[in-house]
Amino acid sequence: MTTLPIDNTIEDPLHRPPLVLNHDNFTSVTEEICHVNESPKPPMAWYVTLGIAGALAGMLGVLIMYLIVTGVGVWGNQNPVMWGFPIVNFVFWVGIGHAGTLISAILFLFRQRWRTAINRFAEAMTIFAVICAGMFPGIHIGRVWVAYWLFPIPNQMDMWPQFRSPLLWDVFAVGTYFTVSLLFWYVGMIPDLATLRDRASNRIKAIAYGFFSLGWRGSTRHWHRYERAYLLLAALATPLVLSVHSVVSFDFAVAQLPGWHTTIFPPYFVAGAIFGGFAMVMTLAIPARELWGLKNFITMRHLENMNKIILLTGSIVGYAYAMEFFIAWYSAAPYEGFAFINRASGQHWWAYAIMITCNVVAPQLFWSKRLRTNLWVMFVVVMMVNIGMWFERFVIVLSLEQDFLPSSWAYFKPTWVDLGMLAGSFGLFLTLFLLFIRYLPVIAIAEVKAIMPEANPHPHGHGAGHGPDHGVGDTEVDA
Repeated sequence: MTTLPIDNTIEDPLHRPPLVLNHDNFTSVTEEICHVNESPKPPMAWYVTLGIAGALAGMLGVLIMYLIVTGVGVWGNQNPVMWGFPIVNFVFWVGIGHAGTLISAILFLFRQRWRTAINRFAEAMTIFAVICAGMFPGIHIGRVWVAYWLFPIPNQMDMWPQFRSPLLWDVFAVGTYFTVSLLFWYVGMIPDLATLRDRASNRIKAIAYGFFSLGWRGSTRHWHRYERAYLLLAALATPLVLSVHSVVSFDFAVAQLPGWHTTIFPPYFVAGAIFGGFAMVMTLAIPARELWGLKNFITMRHLENMNKIILLTGSIVGYAYAMEFFIAWYSAAPYEGFAFINRASGQHWWAYAIMITCNVVAPQLFWSKRLRTNLWVMFVVVMMVNIGMWFERFVIVLSLEQDFLPSSWAYFKPTWVDLGMLAGSFGLFLTLFLLFIRYLPVIAIAEVKAIMPEANPHPHGHGAGHGPDHGVGDTEVDA
């Protein structure tokens, strides 16, 4: 009887790879992460990307002024497609902002330690994506100088807001989400801002970081207050992941239109938001770890875990697409059936084909471990997901093209202003993100230290949290 040779290349499921590579002490972690902010000059790619993104953001500002001066007729919106690129871009950017809160809040509550290397820039991505999203409803109302009518305040004309409008619900949902996400992001950065304060090379930086670190000294009392606040904000942010995009889906679901008036929209939109949000996190994480040398913190284990979530949520989205067709057939409603058949075979069939290819077919490559651990394959797939999720919202809005009255049917064509604003929103997003990488801690220093073996010398200790019990966060020692 012969014995088979042991394949040592197979990963032992009982021993996962470490979350922090090539570091055995807290000082080296602080030095490497702070080097991103403290280096005299960032990589040349940072300057090139910032120049392109800044130009696109500037173009967006010019187009918004042109829109205000000229009117919303510069868009392709027309009867019957009164919603065009603005609402598509709004829903797309709100969805992008969901992965940050999911990574930070939900994975924190479930004590998933692999979140610590990616949560900081995922939270930042949330803030910047919501800023891009919130811009579009403000300019979509046409008369931006009366945008304050959206808020529940009385005025001299007794123009009370229409609380039965889902667009007003968006104002409250997105406003709440932005506020809580901003607080969650900022509170989590306080210990790391204190580290940068103590290491500042000039007085201006020391004053700026010192002001925003709120006098942090890493005392037991400071850590106690910090962890309580962080936990409460995480608990508050968690239901927002489910509620915000559910409310956004009501923009469509409460309308009496075939293809829109369906109860599957809230869970379908939430799954799609997490799907697209994680794809954007990957889109930013892969180049960042290469350009700034963050491979020791954003490891292949982190990327593979996110790819698995993309595979899961992509499969859920694909299931939702199939269920839409099944319900349209099962309901025996002719208008509903026509709406979905027209999506797949009508005048914009190519948009539906792009959506299915990018959102359903491409993520299936991640079933293979070899492919989901290949940087080039994962980058191509997540870029396809980003494109597919935008086209998903585009396809939904195009249900307006062919409604109940054939005499009003039309073919939607975006104008150069539509396309310019779409490109400009990406420019604004990238500009904010690149400035964040340069001047703020891109990785949570204190939280990364908390998952290292040095933070928990006792193998049976709790060691999953962070704070003085684990010997991290004392910025004076770290410096």
